[in-house]
Amino acid sequence: MSGSARDDEVDLDDALTVVMARVRPHIGEGRVADYIPELGRVDPGRFGFAVATVDGRVHTVGDTDVRFSMQSITKVFTLALVTQKGDTHVWDRVHREPSGSAFNSLYQLEFENGIPRNPFINPGAIVVTDELLATTGDAFASLRGLLRAETGNPGLDADPVTARSEQATGERNRALAHLMAGFGNMRNPVPEALDHYFRQCSITITATELARAGLLLARHGRRADGSRMLDRNAARRIMAIMLTCGTYDAAGEFAYRVGLPCKSGVGGGILAIVPGRFSIAAWGPGLDAKGNSVTGSLALDTFTQATNCSVF
Repeated sequence: MSGSARDDEVDLDDALTVVMARVRPHIGEGRVADYIPELGRVDPGRFGFAVATVDGRVHTVGDTDVRFSMQSITKVFTLALVTQKGDTHVWDRVHREPSGSAFNSLYQLEFENGIPRNPFINPGAIVVTDELLATTGDAFASLRGLLRAETGNPGLDADPVTARSEQATGERNRALAHLMAGFGNMRNPVPEALDHYFRQCSITITATELARAGLLLARHGRRADGSRMLDRNAARRIMAIMLTCGTYDAAGEFAYRVGLPCKSGVGGGILAIVPGRFSIAAWGPGLDAKGNSVTGSLALDTFTQATNCSVF
């Protein structure tokens, strides 16, 4: 573990000891996301948990320096990039409601005329990436640059093998994007937008780095260098969408058990935010039926109970 023993009257090292004791018997449970071949090769016996404080200290336990695929967690940061200048145009293209359906539902998208329910399901995230591509000319490079700066790792990048795996198995995402294009809700050619989206999801990160990156929101929109990227309202609204939409079709259960804004990814990572205090990264590759990490979910539940850190 690293970091000093106490922060805001919460002994984080003691809390992480409790988390590890609770999670250890369950490491390896769940199923890795083998529908993406490269993710199916990940060792399910891994677990890492990192807590970064707003002053930049990081407390860790487990496999927190092992790289894993960010997948849908990147959607938080692309949304931050798109909304950083107060531009609300993207909200004409994507809504902010829980989906109640699978994250790649074609039926719901067609029923709602090509407007995705929220930016954290696949069609919504494709729209956000498409918007970022239209405004910057290089959505992937913009996201990678932000994550490199906030993690402090100038070598952070996409894993090309995972990106090719995403491309090879991405027919459902292509169908979603073409359906939205049919409704006039894509600004760039579908293949170009999806190339950026697939590479975006293939970025690899460690739990320690993810906790550091999440401080962008824990600090209410301030970057690691002290500059302001988002105003407080924009940061608050992103966290609100994380709470209501960030864990696929289990957001209500996460709000009940964890009580924090969270965003999960099928690489097994979960990012959680305690506004004004902590950014938390949990990683366990085995997923439950809803696509969330089994051990990551359990770790966050245990942490919030041990520390009484909740937005409620």
